[in-house]
This record gives sequence, structure tokens and C-alpha cells, in this order.
Amino acid sequence: MTTPVPTTTALADARIPAGHLFARHLRRVAASEPHRAWTPEDGPLPSLYLSHGGGPMPFERPEWLDPLYGWARSLPKPRAILVVSAHWESAPLSVSATRPAELVYDFGGFDPVYHAFRYDTPDAGELARDVVGLLPDTEHVHQHASRGLDHGSWVPLKIMYPEADVPVLQLSLPTEDPDRLLGIGERLRPLREQGVLVVGSGHMTHGLPFLTREMLTENKVPGWSSDFDGWAADALARGDVAELARYRSAAPGLRYAHPTVEHFTPLFVALGAATDPTAPVVTALDGYSFGLSRRSFQAA
Repeated sequence: MTTPVPTTTALADARIPAGHLFARHLRRVAASEPHRAWTPEDGPLPSLYLSHGGGPMPFERPEWLDPLYGWARSLPKPRAILVVSAHWESAPLSVSATRPAELVYDFGGFDPVYHAFRYDTPDAGELARDVVGLLPDTEHVHQHASRGLDHGSWVPLKIMYPEADVPVLQLSLPTEDPDRLLGIGERLRPLREQGVLVVGSGHMTHGLPFLTREMLTENKVPGWSSDFDGWAADALARGDVAELARYRSAAPGLRYAHPTVEHFTPLFVALGAATDPTAPVVTALDGYSFGLSRRSFQAA
């Protein structure tokens, strides 16, 4: 049995079973006070590093729904959102369509209802122009006419900002080099003063090939996941960007925590966009889901 769910994001959301956790989440959202919009008097928004979960799985997990929405509500509603996602590795540096017709459903093995989800946000053309204007000519930014948001962007944002009333633009991840990514983040820093939320979306540990059935069913945390998370947490608490940038040689368990590193490196864009990348960050989410660290933070 299905019943309509109060939301303005998409007609498809009305097909969610009434007892689904995300349906309940949307009902709570509908009953909430309006989200106060950012104003210049608020000062720059923080930049975020967000662990986004596996595919659409956060829609089914209370440890994602309430904390993500609560995090969004702890901040003024941004004028726009710029996301660098682990799931769009592309060089030259590229920006997504400013109002794409379709999302990217880059996952499998989940309920087909998620492939009907929509996230129809307002046109992000103004943000795209601002982003291209801030980046150096040497980047040769490519503007896509049709590429939509991938799940590293739309899944967490649909939880955080379910009304879909904030323009969203995605920026590709063009390199694994920390210094270059910090530099890109630094270029984007002025956006925060204009009420734009700059987000690096990945996952603090992402060793999917090394998860066992026990880890998945009992949320057992493997040593490589906890060791890597502890190393990162310590460096972030000390503002030690240089240590983080040495992740290939310094991070314990890297081979297993990040067999490929695209879920870690968006962190450097978020830190680069901070006013002081070496200042300690504020942890917004921590703990583990299916053995993987979901540490997420904001940097002022």
C-alpha cells in the first residue's frame, strides 16, 4: 500500500510506501518550521566534507536521515550549493548542466523506486558563471549541457534539503593531487561569502571490496577502517593539512580503506575553501555504517 507523501521535490516521491523511513522523514520535514534563509549578516557559510553513504542506502537508515537533516537545519539555508563528488572524476575540470533533465542513477541492487526519484532544483546558471569566473584560465572549464547530479550529490541533498528549492551545481573531481585540489577550493572560497555552500562529497573510508558478510550484517568495524578514521580525525583536529596531504604514505590501512582514493580526495576541496584550512574542523557526523566511517565535518 502506498499513500501520498507531503513533499514538493517530485511526483515520484508520492509512490514511496507510507511506512518507509524516508516517507516518515518527509512527513517530519513537512511539519517543521520554515528553514531560515542565509543573509549577508550571517557571514560566510562553512565548507563541508560529507560522507554520503552507499547508493540510496541513506534513505533507509535513521543514522543518516536525522543527522543529515539536522546538520542542514543548523545552518542557514544556502542561496546555492556547489558539490564536488567522488562519482564524477573528470578532467578537464567540468561543471554539470545548470538544470539537467535527469539525475544520474549510478547504483544497482536497490529497490527500483529509487530510480524514479527526482530532485528538480532551480536553475544554477548564475552559480555556474560565478564558478567559471573564479577558476583560473589554465583550468579550461568544460560546461556540460545535459549531465545531471550523481548519487554523491542528490542522495544526501535530498535528505538535507528535501524541498529541492536551492540551486545545485556539480563540479568534477579532476585530479588526486591534494595541492591542486586545495588550490581549487581556495579559488572557490569567495562563494561562501555569497551564501553558497561548498561541499566535498565522498566517504571517510570506502573499502567496499574488503567488507565481509559479518561486517555488513553486524556492523563490525574492520581495523583498517577504524585505523584510517582515527588517523584522519587526529589530523583534522590539529588542522594538520600537510599530514592529510601525505595520505598515500602516512595513512594506516589506506590500501583497504581507499583502494581507490576518489572518496577521500574531495576533502581537500572542502579544506581549501575554508577561511583557514589549518584550523580544527567541527565534526558533524561520526561513527560507522556497515563497517565504514561516515565522518563528516564543516570548516569555517
